[in-house]
Amino acid sequence: MSNVLRLAIVDPNDTSRNALKSMLLGMDVVWLEAECSRYEFFADVIGQTKPDIGVISIDSNPEKGLKLIEQIHISAPDCALLVVSSSSDGQTILRAMRAGAKEFLTQPIRVEDLLHALDRIGSQKFGAGEGRTRSCHVIAVAGATGGVGTTSLAVNLGCVLAAEPRNSVVLVDLDLSLGDADVFLDTIPDYTLVDVAQNISRLDFTLLKRSLTKHSSGLYLLPRPVQLQDTALITPDDLTRVLGLLKASFTHMILDLSKGYTPADFVALKSAKDILLVTQLDLPCLRNVVRLMMSFGETEGLKDKVKIVVNRVGLDTGSISVKKAQETMGREIYWQLPNDYRTMVEVRNNGVPLIEQAPRASITQAVVTLAEALGAEEKTKEAEPAAAGAGKSGGGWLSFLSGKGKPKGSK
Repeated sequence: MSNVLRLAIVDPNDTSRNALKSMLLGMDVVWLEAECSRYEFFADVIGQTKPDIGVISIDSNPEKGLKLIEQIHISAPDCALLVVSSSSDGQTILRAMRAGAKEFLTQPIRVEDLLHALDRIGSQKFGAGEGRTRSCHVIAVAGATGGVGTTSLAVNLGCVLAAEPRNSVVLVDLDLSLGDADVFLDTIPDYTLVDVAQNISRLDFTLLKRSLTKHSSGLYLLPRPVQLQDTALITPDDLTRVLGLLKASFTHMILDLSKGYTPADFVALKSAKDILLVTQLDLPCLRNVVRLMMSFGETEGLKDKVKIVVNRVGLDTGSISVKKAQETMGREIYWQLPNDYRTMVEVRNNGVPLIEQAPRASITQAVVTLAEALGAEEKTKEAEPAAAGAGKSGGGWLSFLSGKGKPKGSK
């Protein structure tokens, strides 16, 4: 796969080598080409397998390890060297970098640090625009108030993305007290977010995936805690680490936020590449959007990630017009989802996603084309301004669900 970095590792210590292997094997952005337990043989392993990255743990014999770094740097200059050690001594780090190491990580390795190191090596090796490591597209779904359809959008967007075989998608329910993503998917999970957070220091990628519930659509779910009192057990630091592990394991992560905008919600907002702020065309919702945007503006970069999604467009209750809504919010509407109350009630009560229950419904088409638009932006890395409801069904991988026309309520 063109987006995978090939690695070879050496570590004479079986325990630490196996721990490193477990971490690497769970990442779909790397391929473990070879492993070695002797420093003496590793240069030959590099010469034969020609990996992109050589990972060298120097704890067993720092002097031998440092000499090995220098040897490989000379004999295989195309192989980027990543050094691992339990020592944080500045002199050791300096010697390793002078010998030819590109990155130095301190044991125990944090998955976030490893990912950043791999990204930097990929950018240096292949160019910033052509680095082969693939990042996770994190989408936070937030609401202007309760009951506007954030969970409906989060679940169905996740199922639509999971319909593409190349994608691996996880949904995290961050409404820690009253979340119901599991109900929308008609699942009874064995483990919840609190189980994962409480065991984060002992989890590897394999155990993490076993802790998730997989829906028939291919979507993985990490639900909210069962007991209300357990919500206090999930700290922002624990959640940051959980999200870091998930980002290394999946191509897409959907974060379904609560309406309380708690510290956990702000961890999610900061982690996201896109924030879908769901609202309706009524004055209380629109005023809350203005309030939220003012609050987001206090955190650098947060406001720029927000995309306004209007739900239940066409609801005949004297709704405010799209033009007036945009004037009130001071922002353009990124996407419109049509009002289809009967279909949404059916899918929620049956625990079946839209793409299975009503693949040709206008609301399904709107979610499909929203997924395509977000994917297109992620691919090009360009923030293209979108007019209200300006979905493009095109010939993308979701066009089999899109139909020929735009979603009802789009312009």
